[in-house]
Amino acid sequence: MKAFVIDRITRIEEDPRPLGEMELPEPIPREGEIVIRLRACGVCHTELDEIEGRTPPPELPVVPGHQAVGVVAATGPGADRFRLGERVGVGWIYSSCGRCPFCLSGRENLCPSFLATGRDRHGGYAPFMKVHQDYAFPIPDALTDAEAAPLLCAGAIGYRSLTLAGLTDGGILGLTGFGASGHLVLKMASHLYPKSPVFVFARRREERRFALELGAAWAGETADPPPEPMDAVIDTTPAWMPVVKALGGLKAGGRLVINAIRKEEADKSSLEGVDYPSHLWMEKEIKSVANVTRRDIAEMLRIASEIPIKPAVREYHFHEANQALRDLRQKGARGAKVLVFP
Repeated sequence: MKAFVIDRITRIEEDPRPLGEMELPEPIPREGEIVIRLRACGVCHTELDEIEGRTPPPELPVVPGHQAVGVVAATGPGADRFRLGERVGVGWIYSSCGRCPFCLSGRENLCPSFLATGRDRHGGYAPFMKVHQDYAFPIPDALTDAEAAPLLCAGAIGYRSLTLAGLTDGGILGLTGFGASGHLVLKMASHLYPKSPVFVFARRREERRFALELGAAWAGETADPPPEPMDAVIDTTPAWMPVVKALGGLKAGGRLVINAIRKEEADKSSLEGVDYPSHLWMEKEIKSVANVTRRDIAEMLRIASEIPIKPAVREYHFHEANQALRDLRQKGARGAKVLVFP
């Protein structure tokens, strides 16, 4: 099968083909594993982090992609959770040890043996992939393949971020960055906390306009002061400046949740502007989001099918993977970008 692979660390802006193409054998399932014939795979900013070396794969080449949706094409010995032809999805969590204190307490996202789909093991930028059946999820009938794909990461990590924010209905929520995850958090917050105004901070005018269309109470540029102090802010950007601005916009006792696997170095000097009295005093909190659990993905799919949440999606043909990554880097996202398979 022909797959897209990360075969070197490079810069998206400087490389016309950041992903290589490689002929790989179709995967064969082992004990408890299933093989999935892919129909769609979301394109995530984490792929940029992998390609550019901020969270590099431990071995190259590797097939990226961790928002994969398809149908079960083969099963290994003992794999009886899904039927052949059943639609399933795979998110960022490829596996965990299942035995450590973190796994046993439902915090498998912190497991020292956590393996990530599309970084530590082959992911969904290929016609087929395999995974243990315990780390695959049934896709609700209410969602198309392309709609379901972003929910497996952007949606699930957004759900985890919103849970960690500790918002109560009526509290003010800020969202800094408004891509695939941000627009899904806004949809969730509007449903789960209907009395809570949502303020959106985004660099691009199109993203601010999109946020207002989806029901944001206010939308401004990243450095703009909010109309009033916020109870919680979720940061989904790769930069440092939004962190500083968000801390300055929090109420006393407010919480900033940073939803980013890595921050880029380009604007790290922004941290020199951190002032203890205005940014950190009065029991303000900073919480980072690390990976996702299986429960996050399952809950996100359930909530999305019940509300329902329909992600805004721009589809790319599978063979346009490099173009989708360049667009994500250069043009941002109105919603989510998804590769679809012929």
